[in-house]
Amino acid sequence: TLKGHSSSVYAVAVTADGKRAISGSDDNTLKVWDLTTRKEQFTLNDHISSVNAVAVTADGKRAISGSDDKTLKVWDLTTGKEQFTLNSWVNAVAVTADGKRAISGSRNTTLKVWDLTTGKEQFTLIGHTSSVYAVAVTADGKRVISASYDDTLKAWDLTTGEQEFSLKCYNNLENAVAVTTDGKRAIYASNYNTLKVWDLLSGNVIASFTGESSIASCAIAPDGVTIVAGDESGRVYFLRLEGVEALT
Repeated sequence: TLKGHSSSVYAVAVTADGKRAISGSDDNTLKVWDLTTRKEQFTLNDHISSVNAVAVTADGKRAISGSDDKTLKVWDLTTGKEQFTLNSWVNAVAVTADGKRAISGSRNTTLKVWDLTTGKEQFTLIGHTSSVYAVAVTADGKRVISASYDDTLKAWDLTTGEQEFSLKCYNNLENAVAVTTDGKRAIYASNYNTLKVWDLLSGNVIASFTGESSIASCAIAPDGVTIVAGDESGRVYFLRLEGVEALT
């Protein structure tokens, strides 16, 4: 157990080498933890409100955090210093594998695509009608999946900025979304105790799981078939997608 925050922890990201974790909290801070020594390395203090979302670049050198203070901040994980601030009311954030772009989901119903080299907004993705609460990007950086409280998931083309298609999820407030490494399927978790698998080629739901309580988080292993989900009662589910060949 890593202890140090003075209030609820809302977001966690881990570097690709598995050596560090970055946590975002209701105490307005992020903390960087050494997972070998299990000690805090440093605290990032520049937010003035709750930190809701954290993502880390594939090289482990930068973290991106989103906050209720209506900012997205980019941090240098070597120095612990803030590099620059992007203005957006952020619920969720994802980073492309090359570390060049961040995609944020906002309470104002939009997604924004940011250039992490210049700190400039590239374009805005408009189509949701309620808050965007979860965002995931495919490994090739060409597509982003967003989940909203308007009961839809949407797939967007990050080259054109256009919506590709939308999946209606009646009475299923989406809490989390993850994408397989081959970019062919998305997994999303909802307040209505369900976890569903979405085929991104056909646009159809191909599998569903019902838990004991609202499913708050989900992740998928690199093999593309092993799914882990956590619910609000404290259970963690380990699932395997049947009828699908594991990725090598």
